[in-house]
Amino acid sequence: MELADRIPDKKIRSMALNQIIIEMVKSGEDYSRVIEKAVEGAMEIPKKEESIKALMRLAFDLLEIGKIDDAVKIASYIPDVSNKSKVEAEIAIKLAERGDIQRAMEILDNLLDEDVKTWAMSRLANKL
Repeated sequence: MELADRIPDKKIRSMALNQIIIEMVKSGEDYSRVIEKAVEGAMEIPKKEESIKALMRLAFDLLEIGKIDDAVKIASYIPDVSNKSKVEAEIAIKLAERGDIQRAMEILDNLLDEDVKTWAMSRLANKL
């Protein structure tokens, strides 16, 4: 992790921290400190679009390895309504796939982007 901290390009540093988190989760290590650094790093990326993409990538990476609560937390940092809704929709779908329909519906009901909400509800209906 110390090596990742030395990467001057903030976008590349963010990507490196994401990979470190994945490996720490796989090996059962405590990654809480690294996730904080990854969020900070993503938010420090000068271009807002790239910063949002980095946060989304982190949330999707966490979701992919089953860390749903951490993905929810990361989604809360995404300032763009549409992109935040996309992440939250994927979280809801993953929750539904795991049988937590009530929590999935709560997330979907709170989506602010109506287009994403419609897409997610349709996708969820097809899966159930």
